[in-house]
Amino acid sequence: MNPTAEHRTKLTLLVALAATLVVAGLLAGSPALERLMPRLPAMPTTGMAIGFAALGALVAAVWGIAQLSRAARTRARRAALTATVRGELSCGIRSRLLAQRLDELAADGTAHVRLGPRYSIVVDELGIAFWTGGRRPRRAAHFPWREVRNIRADATVVGGSVVPLIVLRVRRGGASVELPIILSSGRPVRFAMADAPFFAVVRSWKAKHRDALAAEGLELPPLTAPIPVITREMAAAARRS
Repeated sequence: MNPTAEHRTKLTLLVALAATLVVAGLLAGSPALERLMPRLPAMPTTGMAIGFAALGALVAAVWGIAQLSRAARTRARRAALTATVRGELSCGIRSRLLAQRLDELAADGTAHVRLGPRYSIVVDELGIAFWTGGRRPRRAAHFPWREVRNIRADATVVGGSVVPLIVLRVRRGGASVELPIILSSGRPVRFAMADAPFFAVVRSWKAKHRDALAAEGLELPPLTAPIPVITREMAAAARRS
């Protein structure tokens, strides 16, 4: 498992355990609390409201600073990659399943492929590479086209929403693994890339894959039907008909 994901899992478990202990303590001590509450001095509701508002503002400020820092790091990495590498550049969203699959393909079977919450994907004539870092990008993983067996579009559920993803089947060292790649939309109002821009990326990757294999005289993947582009307006019209 990715070290960051493992740390996040442990932290979540500790928070859940602490919350469980607090709830259990409140339930066990509810009779004593009922006897104690009438004896406590009245608290001014205005002061409590101001305190909760200040706490909420502090949490929102910390969250906003973290998001701005992440966005700045992504922009710095993208600018550095644009200036130093060739190929099509996309932004990926890390998922737990992707981190696990990348670890399965690690060279020695024990190394961890470390990706940030947002990482960059460079697709060129040599293959597909995952980059992380900021102003000094670091290549976390690279898959030559000869190791890529298939590229297809699929979908997954994230937080109750269905988002599209690219499934990259890679064969390395006798292992065949499917890498689920969620592309970022790059917009704060939308989590993942979808609709026409998403399918344009899928077609571009598939074309580069076929061109690279043909240049090396390798067997080409079977042709599939063109990927349909379905906009929200088209879907709404189909539901009304």
